[in-house]
Amino acid sequence: MELNTYQQEAFRYLRSHIEKFNKKTLIWSIFFLLWIMVGGYALYLQISKGHIVTGMRDNVVWGLFIVNFIFFIGLSYAGAIIAGLLHLFKVPWGKPIIRLAQMMTVISVIVGPIFILLCVGRFDRIYHLFLYPRIQSPMTWDVLAIMTYFVGSVLFLYMALIKDFAVYRDANLNIPKWKQKLYKILAIGYRGAASQKRHLIISQNLLAIIIIPLSIIVSSILSWIFGMTLRPGWHSTIFGPYFVLGALYSGCAVLIVAMWVYRKMYHLENYFTERHFKNLGYALMVLASGYGYFTFSEYFTSWFGSEKWDSEVIDKLFNPKQYGWWTLFANVVGIILPILIVAVPKTRKINWISLVSFFTIIALWVKRYLIIVPTLETPALPMEDTRVAYVKYTATWPEWALTFAGIATFFLFFTLMASFVTVVPVSGLEEPHEPHHHVHNNENTPATNEQLLTA
Repeated sequence: MELNTYQQEAFRYLRSHIEKFNKKTLIWSIFFLLWIMVGGYALYLQISKGHIVTGMRDNVVWGLFIVNFIFFIGLSYAGAIIAGLLHLFKVPWGKPIIRLAQMMTVISVIVGPIFILLCVGRFDRIYHLFLYPRIQSPMTWDVLAIMTYFVGSVLFLYMALIKDFAVYRDANLNIPKWKQKLYKILAIGYRGAASQKRHLIISQNLLAIIIIPLSIIVSSILSWIFGMTLRPGWHSTIFGPYFVLGALYSGCAVLIVAMWVYRKMYHLENYFTERHFKNLGYALMVLASGYGYFTFSEYFTSWFGSEKWDSEVIDKLFNPKQYGWWTLFANVVGIILPILIVAVPKTRKINWISLVSFFTIIALWVKRYLIIVPTLETPALPMEDTRVAYVKYTATWPEWALTFAGIATFFLFFTLMASFVTVVPVSGLEEPHEPHHHVHNNENTPATNEQLLTA
């Protein structure tokens, strides 16, 4: 497949990332694998001894695992929506962000459902979900929706990679033969012919059109699992848009952090520029405002209604002796702080936006925890003369070990994918129209023109 001058210059710089598995990448991969091994041991304990090794009991039947599932699957939905919108509207500066978003989509939809399986007491009966489904159960529709969504997200990523696979295939890369053969197979004979380009564009557009509403629908189905349950803090019509907006919000924050990490690790300063961080920062600020509105509506309506059951949950959320400090952290750090950082010009910088995004991710995870646990700790019937452990939830070390193992798996996938494909889509670069711009001839220096990224 032929490349223009600008694409060749970019590929000369980026090809080293897929040719060599450098020492830094190897060290990080080993570190993540060690965490996964610790999680594997925790999983062995849970299977051999049962859920007694966790903090989940008769009342609090869900804990960290469901929190992690909601968080990761939300990242996947966000990645698909962001990538689909940037692709359909052909946003010039969004080209490198699309690939990161698509990678986040596929990786998250792999990691997220694993935490659902960790809640299953009998792994040998998982196939019952498919043989004996209850059509009226939101859980059944969640399984079907996630499976359909997984296929769509993989195809969406693959379609975007076909051109680059053809570039890798035709380049004289210093890689093992098996890897070169794999690139050839994945390129599926793409040569850049007009008919091939047309079919690929139509396929990508159709997938983008399908995956955006699909992501919204699947996220809404997940929210209905809570909203259709007669429990305080859950039984609300606001949960559908609340979950969709929360997913977009956390996904935007993760994208910013991912850009910052790749920028530092692979020296992609000329591809992930200040413009990208500012634009995503503006999106983060808008989403924070919307999320803050939904959060206020959730708390205010429950408090103002003064129903006894709802009031108990609200009291727990705002009581400093219970979850008050958690609630304060989630709302101040997860809503107010991002708005202030992006709104003030002096702090609207790459490092500040990335730092506040990192803390926003933590705050949004805490928010998911506050949605799950306090509600389950508020039983409908009085729980007198029972052990505190059966009412109050405290996560155990196996739960934390499996949580960090899931996070490590998420990072490991990102690390390995960056060694298999270029983070910046080489085939999408176009020659700038301004005649005064030029590209450096040094093979070790990336193109300095930000307009190389327009597609």
